Amino acid sequence: MSENIETVTLWRPVGPEELGLMRYPKNAGFPPRLPDQPVFYPVLSEDYAVKIARDWNVPRSGAGFVTRFEVRKDYLAGHAIQEAGGRAHFEYWIPAEEMDLFNAAIVGAIEVTQTFP
Repeated sequence: MSENIETVTLWRPVGPEELGLMRYPKNAGFPPRLPDQPVFYPVLSEDYAVKIARDWNVPRSGAGFVTRFEVRKDYLAGHAIQEAGGRAHFEYWIPAEEMDLFNAAIVGAIEVTQTFP
């Protein structure tokens, strides 16, 4: 891989189950979507990811985590940024059938930046 790859920093709030699936084998990608999850929603700000992890993941599954990762800009160029219910709530809508392509566009490891027990 070239060292001059342009990337975009994204965040993803996850619950404990999704985090567990991500950790195998080496935080290299996100698990496939479930049948009732036709879209994957990585977000553009850490604040928005914190809000979802704290206010949605914790009550639903007992814990929430914020992940941060880099995605190739050329891959994201094929996807529009979507506003999701608020001025500061921006995300990409990645179709579930593109998860392998999305994961292949991640540069480096996915890091957990915050935990909400």
